[in-house]
Amino acid sequence: MNYVILAGGSGTRLWPMSRTSKPKQLAAMVSDLTMIEETVDRLQGLAEPGEIYISTNEAFAPLIKQLLPAIPGDHYIIEPAKRDNGPAMAFVAAWLSLIAADEPMILMSSDHHIRDTKVFQETLRLTETIVREQGSMVNFGIAPSFANTSLGYLKIGQELDDKAGIHVYEFGGQKEKPDYETAKQFVDEGTYLWNAGYFAWTPAKFVAAYKQFAPGIGDHLDELTAAIQSKDGAALATTYDKMEAKSIDYVLIEKMDPATVRTIRGDFGWADLGTWNTLYDELGDKTDDNGNLIKAHWQGIDTTNSLVYAPEDKLVTTIGVDGLVIVDTPDALLVAPMERAQDVKKIVDLLKAQDLHHHL
Repeated sequence: MNYVILAGGSGTRLWPMSRTSKPKQLAAMVSDLTMIEETVDRLQGLAEPGEIYISTNEAFAPLIKQLLPAIPGDHYIIEPAKRDNGPAMAFVAAWLSLIAADEPMILMSSDHHIRDTKVFQETLRLTETIVREQGSMVNFGIAPSFANTSLGYLKIGQELDDKAGIHVYEFGGQKEKPDYETAKQFVDEGTYLWNAGYFAWTPAKFVAAYKQFAPGIGDHLDELTAAIQSKDGAALATTYDKMEAKSIDYVLIEKMDPATVRTIRGDFGWADLGTWNTLYDELGDKTDDNGNLIKAHWQGIDTTNSLVYAPEDKLVTTIGVDGLVIVDTPDALLVAPMERAQDVKKIVDLLKAQDLHHHL
C-alpha cells in the first residue's frame, strides 16, 4: 500500500505558532519532532520510504524535504494551487494512477496526534486487506466524546468484523460539520463517529468515483492526468483551476453508494490538534502538578491550568494566573483565556483586515 501524507494546509487556529509560511505540521507541537516527522515516524516498520508520498504545495516542499530526507524527491506531489482537499485528493489519485493505479493507497493527514502507534499500524494493515480483498473504500471514524461542530460525522450500520479488537462497520452515510443540536443528537444516538479524514482505496477507483459523483472535478481529470504525464505546467495549472474548490466530503463521499464503503472505528488515541485548548486537553498527561502544559523556559508562581509555549532562549514568567493560553514567537505573542481559544481565527481575520499579512 502507498501512504500519501497530506501536508498543504495552513492551520490558522494555532496561530502564532502555525503560520501561512510554516503551518502546524511543520512545527513541533507535541514533542521535539515536527508533526509531519511524527506522522512519518509512526509508519516505521510498516512502510518503506519508497511507499510514502507527500502531497503539499510549492512553498512547503523545500521545508518538508529538509525534515524528511529519506523520502525520495520524486515522491512529492505538488499541488498546482490551493483549492480545498476535493481537488487536492483528486490530483493525488490522478498522479498515482500513472504509477500504481490498482495499488491501495491511503490519504492521511500530517497534523494529527496518535497515541497508540501499534493499534494505528494494525488498523492500517486491516485497511489494506479490505481494499485488496473487498474492493471497498475505507474511512476511519472516532468514537465522539462530545458534540463537536468542527468535524464531520460518519453514520455506522451493522458491525461486519472485529479483527483483534479493530471494529469494521457498514457505512451509513456522512454529515459534514452539523450544528450543535444535530451534533448532540448524533452523539446521543451512539451510531455516529467523528470523521477522522482518512480515506483508502485505489487511485483508479478514486478517479472513477470522481468522474461519476463529482463532475465539477471529475470532468477535468483526463485532461489533468494528461498534463501530469506530459509535465506541462501551464496546462496543469489551467486545468486544476477549472476544478470545483470543495471538500472531498461534500463533492464525493456524501454522494457515494454506502455499500461501497467500510468504516473502521479508530481506537488508536486520535486527536485533531486544531486549537490551543484541544491541544491542552489532549496532552493532559504531560501537564505538571498544577495542570500547566509547558513547552518553554518558564518559571511561575500561583499559576494553574495554563498553556505556555515559547522559545527556549527566552524566559517566560507568570504570577497568579489560571486557565491562560500564552504562546510567544519571535514576532508575535498570544495571550487568551483557555475558553476563548476557538477565537484565535478571529485574530487571524483581524490581522488580514488590518493588512498585517507579515504576521500571518
